[in-house]
Formats: sequence, C-alpha cells, structure tokens
Amino acid sequence: MPRLSLRRPVRALRRCAARPHVLFGGVYGAVLASSMVAALTEQGETAPADRLSSAQWLLVTAVASALAHGYAHLIALRGDRTHHGVRAAVRLLLSEWPLVVATGPTLLLLLGAAWGWWPSAGIEYAAFALNVVLLFAWGLLAARAAGRTWGSALKIGTVDALLGLAVVAANAVIK
Repeated sequence: MPRLSLRRPVRALRRCAARPHVLFGGVYGAVLASSMVAALTEQGETAPADRLSSAQWLLVTAVASALAHGYAHLIALRGDRTHHGVRAAVRLLLSEWPLVVATGPTLLLLLGAAWGWWPSAGIEYAAFALNVVLLFAWGLLAARAAGRTWGSALKIGTVDALLGLAVVAANAVIK
C-alpha cells in the first residue's frame, strides 16, 4: 500500500499562496479586517447582536473592497487598448477572492462571539492579535518565496507585522 505524502499538496498550496495577487489580498484583507473591527467597536458596544452586525459589515466591506479592486484593475487594463471581453472581466473580478478569504478568521471570531461560542466583550483584541500573526505569516511566506533565508524571512515577517499594526492603528485613529 503506497504511503500518502503531504509534500506535494503543501508545495502546491505554498506556490499558490506566494502569488502576488494572493499575497496582496491576504495582507489587504488582514489589515481591512482589523481596521473594520476597530471602527465598529469604537462605540463600545459588545453585545452578541453587535458582534453579528460587525461580522455582517465586515463581510459586506470585504466583498465591496474586492469588487472595487477588481474594477480598478479592469479600468487600468483598458488603457492597453485591447478588448478583453465579459469573461475576462468576470475572471478579473473573481480573482480578488484572496481579499475576502483573508477576512475569514476575523469573521469567524466575530460570529463565534455573536453565537456565544466565546465571550463577546474584548473579542476585538483577539482579532487584532490574530491579524498581526497573519501579517507576520504573509511577510514570512513572501520572503521565503523570494528565496530569503529563514533568519532573514523571520525578520521581514516581524517588520511586516509591525508595519501592519501601524497601518491598523493609523486607520483606527483616522476613523
């Protein structure tokens, strides 16, 4: 009986995750999720119903952001004076899926708080921590995909996480 190996699927997943549009969507989605949680919890409402509302707003905002990015790319591609067609336009819009997927962990935290799986109060801190870890992971993945050593990639991931934290803090202050 042949042994099942996870190496091939893991390598394929790593290659997929290292694609520029996936990295972009992952980072943007993590920052967007943290910024949305900061903005939505600014009023101090922590009831489960408020967390459900926050989850709904996060999902709507993620989808709207993904569509806006796809639309912007579509308009930018028109500048090359070639006709891309409806199928290409739909494919381009759908290629923004990583942004929406990257908000999934925060969405799950908010829904879990709304459904009583864990306390609703303070869930924003868990969301921030989770997204900082995700930003670190995206930075680490990008650095490793670029051929950096583990030591260098760990430093880059740390700086990327801190930069993401600064962006989220700036967004929270602005809103």
